[in-house]
Amino acid sequence: MKTEPACANGLPPWLILLGVLIAIGPLSIDMYLPGFPAMAVEFAGGAGRPEYTLAAFFVGMAVGQLAYGPLSDRFGRKPPLYVGLVLYTLASLACALAGDLDQLAAWRLAQGLGGCAGMVITRAVIRDRCGVHDSARALSMLMLVMGAAPILAPLAGGWVVEAWGWRAIFWLLAGFGAACLAALRLGLAESHDTRHAAPLSWRRVGDNFRALLGERAFMAYALSSGFAMAGFFAYLAASPHVLIGLHGLTPVEYGWLFGANALAFIVASQVNARLVRGLAPTHLLRRALQVLAGAALWLACLPLAGEPSLAALLPPMTVAIASLGFVVPNATAAALATHGQRAGTASALIGALQFGLATLAGTAMGLAHGASAAPLAWTMAAAALAAWATHRQMLRPRTTRVRQPRT
Repeated sequence: MKTEPACANGLPPWLILLGVLIAIGPLSIDMYLPGFPAMAVEFAGGAGRPEYTLAAFFVGMAVGQLAYGPLSDRFGRKPPLYVGLVLYTLASLACALAGDLDQLAAWRLAQGLGGCAGMVITRAVIRDRCGVHDSARALSMLMLVMGAAPILAPLAGGWVVEAWGWRAIFWLLAGFGAACLAALRLGLAESHDTRHAAPLSWRRVGDNFRALLGERAFMAYALSSGFAMAGFFAYLAASPHVLIGLHGLTPVEYGWLFGANALAFIVASQVNARLVRGLAPTHLLRRALQVLAGAALWLACLPLAGEPSLAALLPPMTVAIASLGFVVPNATAAALATHGQRAGTASALIGALQFGLATLAGTAMGLAHGASAAPLAWTMAAAALAAWATHRQMLRPRTTRVRQPRT
């Protein structure tokens, strides 16, 4: 039921709605970052412990996508979205009432299990309606729609924390989840025809995942975007401590600075949307990964000369984050290009890899908490170099060595 098969003209209402749904992820992550220091004080759990609630959310996002993808291939895109949004809304209310950090981490896990539905199914809907070039453009335009979240969320979160405390953030997220439910009911048509869908079974789901894991090109694109996003999530997890705790920014100042980096990401994604009209997404992806690797090397060298200043840290961080505006949409479009019938499963595996690697990066930031920005710089650098190296190695043509006959 492809109601609007082309994505080449303008910004259709359904794409705006998808932008709202996919914004659940960045809102749920970015809005409560300014509250980390206040949580640590209230729960007396040590400066590093709030980061584990972020890691719990990442686990939920990773695991949940593996379920929603196959379900959406079998039952359509909308039913799993309803289930996920209901769970997300209820879990947000529970987060607002949490009595300690362990409870908060548990409910953040549930929140991630629900909220990831909007992310995984959004990619599948775009693949249902668009070809590879239009998918790259649509995903780039989606970055514009959802890009307001990383800009406004930390800033709004800083104001909310200063005015009403960190718990108010989760009351607001619960309201946002309820609003998304209403918008889904009224504004999104089903895009996946399930009349000929195969019956759902553990064996079939497992076979689909194994086939994708064994496809070299798919994994190259999925892993390169996953490693790139892992570096970004390391930044999300550790930047409150580095920028607020070590460099003395207020929560509101942190929000402004975070928003500036998000704006760089948005601008890059819109440049990508224009360039992809004449250039292949795979070409743009390759160049963007080279830029990302260069920023990684720059960032990795800074701590070697002593504790880097804020002015030294920001330029390579901004370049690395901006490059994701090219990496994410092009890698996703290339990975999904040949998987129309199982777009939900393919999208789920892409998202699971991204958030699985993000969980490792977020956990590493929690364990490496200290009086230095070096762990953040080196983790971002390692993730970026892994993204570049994985893409380069896995897409390199394999040559067959011909054995010469003995003379």
